[in-house]
Amino acid sequence: VQLQESGGGLVQAGGSLRLSCAASSRTFGTYALGWFRQAPGKEREFVGVISWFGDITYYADSVKGRFTVSRDNAKNTVYLQMNSLNSEDTAVYYCAAGPRPSTSMEGFASWGQGTQVTVSS
Repeated sequence: VQLQESGGGLVQAGGSLRLSCAASSRTFGTYALGWFRQAPGKEREFVGVISWFGDITYYADSVKGRFTVSRDNAKNTVYLQMNSLNSEDTAVYYCAAGPRPSTSMEGFASWGQGTQVTVSS
């Protein structure tokens, strides 16, 4: 499955952004979709994941209560709503597709190119 993120940009601390990830596959609804991020000089880290049906979600502790993952299978799109952003959220954000919800990069075989999110303080 091919994935393409969008919606990144520059936002002030305390603001919000919604990222989108569009998929090309007709079997989009059978994949779990995850979001990861990578800040400069740091390893890529897990942000959140949603099951194929949308009934199961997991989040990293650092974003829990601020970020929400959702999906629209009719539109082949997964979203990452980010609220109360701070400078530590600055990173390139990637979406990924896999057979089941996972918090590990190894659980996802398909990746998008990423979209930059910059939070100014």
